[in-house]
Amino acid sequence: MQNDVRDLPGGNADSLNRFLGGSPLSVAFRLILLSILVGVVLAAVGFDPWNILHSIRVLFQRIWDFGFDAINWAWRYFLLGAVIVIPVWFLSRLFGAPRGR
Repeated sequence: MQNDVRDLPGGNADSLNRFLGGSPLSVAFRLILLSILVGVVLAAVGFDPWNILHSIRVLFQRIWDFGFDAINWAWRYFLLGAVIVIPVWFLSRLFGAPRGR
């Protein structure tokens, strides 16, 4: 029994590393880089760090407006295509274009 290996509780450094997911310096560096990346994405969306609630409201307003603009855009293209497609379809049926039998 002298050669048995026993797991002893780790010291403060081991428990801190396990809690953070790595050494404190590397975790801080990763968090700084991730914060910069997320900040760039949020700035591209239009968020302002000094007035975050107003920025969120403006974002939802833009998404709402864009949603109805997308429906309007699709409707206009549908009508534009239908001006050509429907008469061609009707004329092909009227004049007896060959049918796949």
